Amino acid sequence: MRTIDIIEYVVARPAGVVAQEIAAGLAIPVSSLSYLLATLVERHYLAREGRRYLPGPALERLASPRVAMSLADKVRPLVKSLRLQINETASFFVRDGWLLEAIVTETAEQSLRYSISVGTRSPLHCLAAGKALLAHLSDAELDAYFAQTPLERFTPSSIVDVAQLRAELAEIRATGIGRTREEYTPGICGLGIAVVIDGEAVGAFALAIPVPRFTAEVEGRTIAKLEQAVSLFAAAEMPAV
Repeated sequence: MRTIDIIEYVVARPAGVVAQEIAAGLAIPVSSLSYLLATLVERHYLAREGRRYLPGPALERLASPRVAMSLADKVRPLVKSLRLQINETASFFVRDGWLLEAIVTETAEQSLRYSISVGTRSPLHCLAAGKALLAHLSDAELDAYFAQTPLERFTPSSIVDVAQLRAELAEIRATGIGRTREEYTPGICGLGIAVVIDGEAVGAFALAIPVPRFTAEVEGRTIAKLEQAVSLFAAAEMPAV
């Protein structure tokens, strides 16, 4: 399975990636990774240019030209990398009308953890990814959202006041970081950052972290990894020049 993980990780970054980043992103020891990379290059599943590894010609022979990668396929290795690096439940969400839908998720390997199934639809206003996506709506779209969607309370911490939520969304527009603390599920905090391509928010990466593990150090490290995932996805979507 590690070879498949490596291939998916590199394919998601067509501009190339160095071995140290693969090792960190997939939590593979460098000693093991060196052998796997050499084998994949020898079999032409990967190509090497200097220190960077890129998709190799053998992958092109296997690929069907009629089938384009779905958004879920593109983000899946990045979601897995987030889960491996933070060991908390990582997901990628898209907006479906005024609801939030999970299209890829990787559950933490810890006894105390948050779990969500692919296809689950949730309210936008009380999940970190949902707030990140709401913050990227135009003023007219946001007005329509508030006019059509009641802000339901799920926990004592749920934000159900329109003015309060608008103020928080304005802050998210400035920082880019959506946050929740026990607003949908008791005992769970969330961090999310939207992916914006050509001015449109196509979805959001998010991690869900139990309150006992949600320290300032974990929050800072999680934000850094989320920002890295967003940057890597955006770079992969840029047209070749």
